[in-house]
Parts: sequence; C-alpha cells; structure tokens
Amino acid sequence: MKSKFLKTWKLLPKSLRKTIVLLIGSTLIITGLVLIILPGPFTMPFLILGLVVLAAEFAWAESLLIQVRHHGAKIDPRKFFRKSK
Repeated sequence: MKSKFLKTWKLLPKSLRKTIVLLIGSTLIITGLVLIILPGPFTMPFLILGLVVLAAEFAWAESLLIQVRHHGAKIDPRKFFRKSK
C-alpha cells in the first residue's frame, strides 16, 4: 500500500507535490503556533509534524528538522517532572 502511494506521489508534477506539501505542512505549523497562544494540548507535535511533512520536499525544512532533532535529543524530560520539595 505504501509503495503504491509513493509511486503515485512520484508521478505527480514536482510543482504540484511541492504545493500540496507546503499547504499541509504550513497548516500543521500554524495550528501548532495557534495552540501556543490558545489553551490546548499537543503544541509541539503539530510543529514537528509540520516540519516532517515539509522536509519531504524542501531541503531547508530537512536541515531545520535535523537541528530540531539534535536539540531535542539534549532535553532530559525527567527535569520537567521532578517533584519539588
């Protein structure tokens, strides 16, 4: 199923693929940014997923995603959930 989708995806003209990816990726990123301001959960997954979608067709998004992964690997989640005395 996945390979059939990828074959069909590659048959689309490059400009159409980039337009679709730009629309979906930017929508996810804007949704994530809106959730920072408005009360709502799951802000970061929207931003990261938007970058993943954009990285499928854009080199600048791929390099940005690599930087995000690098900085995300440095974060220790245990620091955020320590009980204060």
